[in-house]
Amino acid sequence: MPELPEVETVRRGLEPVLSGRRIARLEQRRADLRFPLPDAFAKRVAGRRIQALTRRAKYLVAEFEGGQTLIMHLGMSGRFTISPSVGSGKMPGDFTHGTGADPKHDHVIFHTEDGTTVTYNDPRRFGFMVMAPTESIDQHPLIRNLGPEPLGNALNAGYLAARAQGRKTDLKAFLMDQRNVAGLGNIYVCEALHQARLSPKRAARCLARTNGLPTDRAERLVTAIREVLSAAIDAGGSSLRDYRQADGALGYFQHAFRVYGREDEPCTKPGCRGTVRRIVQSGRSTFFCSGCQR
Repeated sequence: MPELPEVETVRRGLEPVLSGRRIARLEQRRADLRFPLPDAFAKRVAGRRIQALTRRAKYLVAEFEGGQTLIMHLGMSGRFTISPSVGSGKMPGDFTHGTGADPKHDHVIFHTEDGTTVTYNDPRRFGFMVMAPTESIDQHPLIRNLGPEPLGNALNAGYLAARAQGRKTDLKAFLMDQRNVAGLGNIYVCEALHQARLSPKRAARCLARTNGLPTDRAERLVTAIREVLSAAIDAGGSSLRDYRQADGALGYFQHAFRVYGREDEPCTKPGCRGTVRRIVQSGRSTFFCSGCQR
């Protein structure tokens, strides 16, 4: 499923055409995705302006005027595409080319006041859209237990040490737990651990000293998480499987993966003669270099 960089890439693509725009009409072509679509969905958003389009973890969050917020998840194959209004000229990002997505999977279409359409297409229907009162959005079941954003100031070595102290769970599982850090998934956890030179099998308690202060491993890990995610966002997200940017273009960060998907290939870290291995942790593939990740 799309991870934080993919969702942030989509958010940045959609923001110029949705943030501050009024939804003139919404087409709902089926009753549900992974979950039922919001009750009276079209009626609740028609005529309402999107005041802000943000991201929390792997969710897109559209705050509508009138006190309602729409939480959206792309699932395994969900994508948004943008069609400009006739005569509108080029938009930021030049969102004009198609994705090749089968229109029979166009499930929700937002029509903005200027004639632009934003279409949500999802063949597997693992994505979802739910609405909740804006005033209590932080207490919504999807949001309330999320950890800090990995690119925000709340994620620091001290925080990781406090969460990890005494924990026997492995670093891979610790980082993928959304209650510890929001938005990280299998791909970028593998990449961050490699960059930080940390074995995914090491116990999470290695991030804290006996007195609770962070170790140098925690410092390295925070830096690696930030660098890996920032590079992925700058590159447009990965394009594994069905992922597409909002304009229909492929992301290309997968070409820069250091370990993910590179089983039996040489480690890319300068001076390391190790080979990338693949193991299975909690049912997921983990890629790492046993030579430089300790």
